[in-house]
Amino acid sequence: MSDTIKTSLLAQLLGAIKMLEQAIEACPNEFWKDDQEFWYKAYHTLFYLDYYLADDPASFAPPAPFTFSEFDPAGAKPPRVYTQEELLHYLNYCRALAIATLPTKNLEQRFINAYRDYSQFEIIVYNIKHVQHHVGMLTLLLRQKCNATPGWVSTD
Repeated sequence: MSDTIKTSLLAQLLGAIKMLEQAIEACPNEFWKDDQEFWYKAYHTLFYLDYYLADDPASFAPPAPFTFSEFDPAGAKPPRVYTQEELLHYLNYCRALAIATLPTKNLEQRFINAYRDYSQFEIIVYNIKHVQHHVGMLTLLLRQKCNATPGWVSTD
């Protein structure tokens, strides 16, 4: 049963990641540069996608050039606007991380930080919900600003 659960969780997480990828790719360059709301929401989503994939949140570190700005209690933004290419690279990094690590996770192991004490099973479900929540926001922004919306993805 555990293999079936892991396979299903991975398929749904990859579907959510694909929808995020489509939203990032659908954003016109001029909107990306002019609207901090879009690129920052995309970055925030990827940062936490990566973080929630960590077996040990205490040892998590985002890959360069990304920083720990998301953990800043004052809400500091990243030091610069990350490009679409950088965020798509980060997305591919997260996708590869999910594919490599999720099948070997102990779903009973705890993911513990200052705000959560979840099993790996629950943090994966939480991660899927978090990505989809922000994909919804990004899709709305795309619809409002440039009448472009990515399609639905069941699984990837």
